Amino acid sequence: MITAIVRFKVPAETTLEQATNAYQGTAPKYQGLPGLVRKYYLFGEGGEVGGVYLWESREQAEAFYNADWKKFIVDRYGDEPKIQYFESPVIVDNAISEVIVDAAE
Repeated sequence: MITAIVRFKVPAETTLEQATNAYQGTAPKYQGLPGLVRKYYLFGEGGEVGGVYLWESREQAEAFYNADWKKFIVDRYGDEPKIQYFESPVIVDNAISEVIVDAAE
């Protein structure tokens, strides 16, 4: 599995409520997305926002973060997204009381 951390800036005066409303507007586009296991929306200090995505593969993640998606982020939020990828070989999922091991082959 692959974890992608996406970060970008919004105006520093953006409130959590405003961000939540914007996120709720985009959430449906991620439902049922092939390869996406889970997405967490982020809201940080000083206008830093983004998402943490758990993907089945890096190829699926990279296919999603294409030029159109990047343009959408810039158009909607005003900043170019920065993406970091991490292998996620072990996941502790307390919601289902499991430890998931995704051993590299």
